[in-house]
Amino acid sequence: MNATTAHRIVILGAGYTGMLTAVRLARRTRNQDVHITLVNPSNRFTERLRMHQVAAGQELGHFDIPATMAGAGVEFHCAAATAIDPENRTVTLGDGDILTYDTLVYALGSATDTGRVAGATQHAWTLNDPRAAHRFSQRLTEIATAGGTVTVVGGGLTGIEAATEVAESHPGLNVTLISAQEPGWMMGDKARAHLNKAFDRLGITRKIGVKVAKVLPDAVRLGTGELVPADLTLWTTGVKVPQLAAESGIEVDARGMIVTDPTLRSVSHPEILAVGDAAVIRQPWGELHGTCQSGMASAGYAADTLARQLRGKTFGPFRFGYIHQPVSLGRKDAVIQFTNADDTPRRWYLKGRAAVFYKESVSASPWPSFKMHRHMAPPVKFSNGGRATRATA
Repeated sequence: MNATTAHRIVILGAGYTGMLTAVRLARRTRNQDVHITLVNPSNRFTERLRMHQVAAGQELGHFDIPATMAGAGVEFHCAAATAIDPENRTVTLGDGDILTYDTLVYALGSATDTGRVAGATQHAWTLNDPRAAHRFSQRLTEIATAGGTVTVVGGGLTGIEAATEVAESHPGLNVTLISAQEPGWMMGDKARAHLNKAFDRLGITRKIGVKVAKVLPDAVRLGTGELVPADLTLWTTGVKVPQLAAESGIEVDARGMIVTDPTLRSVSHPEILAVGDAAVIRQPWGELHGTCQSGMASAGYAADTLARQLRGKTFGPFRFGYIHQPVSLGRKDAVIQFTNADDTPRRWYLKGRAAVFYKESVSASPWPSFKMHRHMAPPVKFSNGGRATRATA
């Protein structure tokens, strides 16, 4: 490869989507004059889907990004991106380095937003960072000994998994789940009934149909004025994305997500591809929302179509449909709601041990898959709503 003539590809973010894009793209372009750089502020890959387990006191594997990238045809740069200059096609990093790109892949993901409710940023914990999740688990052990209280805010899948994991791991705790909607509202009635049985079995108190007005050091104040005691408050609701794209003059929506065309290119800067949670991705049935299943599909599509573009080949639009909503209820129980392409519930669901097996098979650590992509690029998975358009190598 000639470093002066190679097509320079910079990938920002080494989460699920950034990692898959990097290793799959390296495999797809192994015989081309391409230089790929992966940028991430940490050397360690974070399994965001399993942060609730870390928060409950469980240990996950340590996955070293540079070691995996070694020999894969990807240069890893441990730093945070602080600015993008789309006109000159450069990225400025926090360590002072400036990278020049011909193609940029924006895979910076999202985080839980604590900025909309007073006191949440100061007094609530999140699952955004493994170090914070680990500190939360240490505090959890301390207050569990004293029979303390934990309040989980948010009745989405993350809140459900966190509340059940904490309650199962520390049966002496008093766990309360607060949700503006029925927990698991996106699921069907039967799957939701199983959720409620799990909550009852684990002794989880629910405050449903209420909003949080303020988070205090030792309580959560509801919009009704009620105070819910909380030695620890875990915040799992609301989403925010990095403002890097907006600050760099790339077209974004009101949330700061990059607006893309049907091939995941930025509508204002086609040399930029956006994948995962930080991209506005529209389908015939509606807009994608941030999940691992849609994010990984968009990453696989981006890698494949970029490889085809570099070969001068054509490619079709990205097509994706959801297939399931898997949620663990501790280590011994789970429920899987199967869905239509637009993520609305279908009739079928799984519960109990069968659901645990299914959940572990679809949500297992992606690290073996990343390693596999160094040697082969398996097809992007089909879904009942179409598939992510797959290029042929």
